[in-house]
Amino acid sequence: MAGRRQIIIAVLMVAVALCAGSPLAADPDIKQILAPSGALRVALYTGTPTSILPDPKLGGPKGVGYDLGKELATRLGVPFEPVIFSKNADVLEAVKTGKADFALTNATPARAKEMDFGPPAFEVELGYLVPKGSALSTLADVDAAGIRVGVTAGSSSDGALSRDLKNAEIVRATNFDAAIEMLAAGGLNAYATNKASLFEMSEKLPGSRVLDGRWGVERFAIGIPKGRDGGLAFIRQFTEAVKSEGLINAAIARAGLRGAVTSETQN
Repeated sequence: MAGRRQIIIAVLMVAVALCAGSPLAADPDIKQILAPSGALRVALYTGTPTSILPDPKLGGPKGVGYDLGKELATRLGVPFEPVIFSKNADVLEAVKTGKADFALTNATPARAKEMDFGPPAFEVELGYLVPKGSALSTLADVDAAGIRVGVTAGSSSDGALSRDLKNAEIVRATNFDAAIEMLAAGGLNAYATNKASLFEMSEKLPGSRVLDGRWGVERFAIGIPKGRDGGLAFIRQFTEAVKSEGLINAAIARAGLRGAVTSETQN
């Protein structure tokens, strides 16, 4: 009898461990909705820790979007399929057209017209990067006649600053690498985007600095193609689960993302 009780206890312990390691389990219908191709196609763009960066120390990629996409694929029980782009506009288009199933991006009202979002996962401050020797020292200095402010073409920063800056000139760059070249060559006086990306850019532009303060925040959330409403409850549950389990903060730390604010860091 004692041996039988030990076997029963061991089986129960394994069952509890499995449940603890997989707090969300997807049924076949949810898998079909969120990963209709049979794999979770995660749209990512290079150059920012909010999405994907190379990780020379570990030999593989890192990034909050990469880590969360991989975790969602695991919990859905489907293969993880990263789809890499050089600019965010292509990521958004891939989700909009259903060529990708997942993107972690700034959940703006404009983007919500083209994809559906789960709840915010975290926020990132918006700021400015200025080149070496710049006389700009405050946010207020940026909005002045003769100042050329770079933004990524079609980005949320493009939309916001094209509306809000009254005196500075907006100059659109294709991607972060192009913006770094423009800053180095003197074609831009400042570049605007989220601070996570600005700090990454500053490491490639010696002497540059990110100005103190912020002119706004980006609220990052998981976006999925329109027409997959049946999967939104699972996306909401997944987002809250990875936040409460500390996986968001772990992904932020692994990616070296600076300027992020989560519900955990606010408490």
